[in-house]
Amino acid sequence: MMTTHRQLGDASDASDGADGASVGEAEDLATLLTRALAEVDRSQKDLAAASNITYTRLNHWLRGTRGTSRIAPDDLRALTAALRHWGADVSVAEVFQAAGRAVPGRAGDEREARLLRIYRALPVSGQRALLQHAELLEGAARRK
Repeated sequence: MMTTHRQLGDASDASDGADGASVGEAEDLATLLTRALAEVDRSQKDLAAASNITYTRLNHWLRGTRGTSRIAPDDLRALTAALRHWGADVSVAEVFQAAGRAVPGRAGDEREARLLRIYRALPVSGQRALLQHAELLEGAARRK
């Protein structure tokens, strides 16, 4: 397994959503990934291995036989990190846009710890309500 690409939490990709870079007309994910792989002379298998995504799943996304709306944000960031490590000119924002998704905000350790403290302090009914609300927010973010 290749581990030389940037880690997902690196600050170097935190600002990628801010520039709003795009390549002419908005590309779909398959087109963007195919273009980027050609740019760096790498294969789908290379990208799958570097991103820790199965080749089968990646191939489904590239052929359009599996939708991109449910791809985990960490998977989209891993794809971007691998491509950027190889020198491809792609940003996190472009990859998320190509997948039809808004770029999610980064969760800092302090905010995650605070959310976990709140969750743990709630009774079971409150925990269920918090999870339900969070899932609604997540669904709304996916539709943007």
